[in-house]
Amino acid sequence: MSPEFLGVLGIFVLIILFLLKIPVSISLIIVSMIGTGLIRGFDIALAQLGRTPFDTASSYSLSVIPLFILMGMILSNSGIGRDLYNALDNWIGHVRGGLAMATIGTASIFSAISGSLNATTATVAKITLPEMKKYNYNLGLSTACVAAGGTLGVLIPPSVILILYGILTREPIGKLLISGILPGVLQILIFMLTVFIIVRRRPEYAPARTGKAMLSERFISLKNIVPFLILFLISIGGIYLGVFTPTEAAGVGAVGSLLIAGITKRLNWEKLKNSFDETVRITVNIFLIVIGATLFGQFLTISGIPVVLTRIVSNLQLNPYFILVLILIALIILGCFIDGLSILVLTLPILYPIIMELGFNGIWFGVIMVLATNIGALTPPLGISVYVIKSVAKEIPLGTIFKGVIPMIYAMVICILILIIFPQIVTFLPSFMR
Repeated sequence: MSPEFLGVLGIFVLIILFLLKIPVSISLIIVSMIGTGLIRGFDIALAQLGRTPFDTASSYSLSVIPLFILMGMILSNSGIGRDLYNALDNWIGHVRGGLAMATIGTASIFSAISGSLNATTATVAKITLPEMKKYNYNLGLSTACVAAGGTLGVLIPPSVILILYGILTREPIGKLLISGILPGVLQILIFMLTVFIIVRRRPEYAPARTGKAMLSERFISLKNIVPFLILFLISIGGIYLGVFTPTEAAGVGAVGSLLIAGITKRLNWEKLKNSFDETVRITVNIFLIVIGATLFGQFLTISGIPVVLTRIVSNLQLNPYFILVLILIALIILGCFIDGLSILVLTLPILYPIIMELGFNGIWFGVIMVLATNIGALTPPLGISVYVIKSVAKEIPLGTIFKGVIPMIYAMVICILILIIFPQIVTFLPSFMR
């Protein structure tokens, strides 16, 4: 068998393993080792297996991941989710659809803090769904706002998946983190505009709430979240201004969150222990995935698949944007069956050289790619956000939740189209970085 055929076969086997729910890291390592062994010999494959894990795990760029995760876990366990929702509720809850918009804002900020779609969706659902139910909000609209808001953590820094994109493609991690800010804000605004349009057409979906928080109450509700927002601005702003490297910023964030949570007495020993435990578990999983992705990338390079596909695409003489749209459609379809992180490590060794050959910006494509794959979190049969909400709110029919998120899926597609038409939204802030 030719190396190219083995490369294609390895991709199909990997997809099957993903669909069979074999852990991503194990799937990548198995396919890579067997594929490399068949092409170059199993002695070389074993030598790579012995060398690559150490070389990868000891990389300085990877140290940013556990530090940002630790920051997120400490903030998550400090109860900031409830404070965020109360603050946003006081400011916009009295507007028709305001509770739904506050839910989107809470979920988007909390998802960036926690770095976990599942944790965000479950936490925000527990906080916000009872409140919206109390005011007779439509169940489909309520759950859609939780599900959609939880997906925004892939854009708003510190985004672990954008960090992984930078590690796998060698794009600058600092610029990638900053590049997600404006698209993240844009997606939040589009989600809120979607809610506004829905409640204008169907006022019964979000009955107007009597009563309005006093101005003093609004500012008082901010006092519990201001220290954390300042910490966030210092760490991410430090990256933008060139004061910190991403790893230094993550260290500042982790230590700062620990100090603030301790000073404000929002973190006891049990919560601290859980924060470290969750950080270790998530970090180990991510490191194993990166090691597997590195081995898989080496296997594909040996097979020659990326070179062959890049040559074929360059010879097609098609409009680059037509090829881009085809790639995005394929990513969205894959996202219906495979989680975004798996798609990232599966397709990047193939897609990134093609995107570079077509003349697109690598940082811009990173944002577009994670947005496209993230749609799968709302669509069947995967729809992980939907199933998490169902596990929290068992009384809500699954069909109601899936039907409710349809407008949010349209909103995500619209955001992608806007970023394709106006790529400066992604590249504007990174272009000013040192």
